[in-house]
Amino acid sequence: MKEFQLIEQFFKNKGQKRRDVLLGIGDDCALVQPAEGKVIAISCDTLVEGVHFFADMPAHALGYKSLAVNLSDLAAMGAEPAWMTLALSLPDVDQQWLADFSSGLFEAAEYYGVALVGGDTTRGPRCINVTIHGQVPKGKALKRSGAKIGDWVFVTGSLGDSALGLDMLRNKQVIKPEFKEYLLNRHYYPTPRVLAGQALKGLASSAIDLSDGLVSDLSHILKASNVGAVIDANAIPLSSSLTESVGVDQALAYALTGGEDYELLFTVPESQRGAIDTALLHAGVKFVKIGQICSGNKIKFTLDGQPFTPEFKGFEHF
Repeated sequence: MKEFQLIEQFFKNKGQKRRDVLLGIGDDCALVQPAEGKVIAISCDTLVEGVHFFADMPAHALGYKSLAVNLSDLAAMGAEPAWMTLALSLPDVDQQWLADFSSGLFEAAEYYGVALVGGDTTRGPRCINVTIHGQVPKGKALKRSGAKIGDWVFVTGSLGDSALGLDMLRNKQVIKPEFKEYLLNRHYYPTPRVLAGQALKGLASSAIDLSDGLVSDLSHILKASNVGAVIDANAIPLSSSLTESVGVDQALAYALTGGEDYELLFTVPESQRGAIDTALLHAGVKFVKIGQICSGNKIKFTLDGQPFTPEFKGFEHF
């Protein structure tokens, strides 16, 4: 199968159709029409076999996750997903793998309203690069730099499940059968909090998605906002699957540093705390307050009311 046959069979005219796509796959560039009064939010993520996923990862899950991790970036900015491009490097043309991969990719794209408008295919080590484009009203995007002293720190969902799912795949953890499917799905099929991010516009003072672990990602907000934070480790949301698998202490380590949760961490002024309850109720996501922004430039942890210093750090690419 040649390159253009591959594109025609697995990617062209597939998935979401949008009226704001003036010209999609098949030309040198795609043409899209942003809505009036909105700016374009752009994010790009690369997944490399052997670095970000194992060679035997199910292709459907890989297709889904390739888009989901990008959607999580849009969620953190409060943006509405719109268009994506896909650059795909493959060692060979495996038609069953491509069918499964594109099925997972377009499952996520259909659900979140994203149109594939272009990309590239080439021979090489398996590597997936998705660039996502979204729209957000001008001046309304959530940023990392808005946290103020006194703001409350919240997270959505539960943390640490994906990291334990990964360690299960690495054979580093032996998990009870009743928890395996949940933990594996949390790693393979993350849920980008797109509606929650849009609901936070005008209410949250800052936001970030949790991709590298709470310690690392909260540090990005603190650096951008020039503030510190006090975090109550007891308040960090942990699933029963996580705590019953590894115990509370190790569960907390996974939550703080494991990464790939793709939940949202955000800060909220006291004046908006009531509005947050209503806004996120409609987004259908659980959230919990875990701390408060303070002066300084570091994270201080408490555990059972006492100062607590974790002995671990979040994920770093280099």
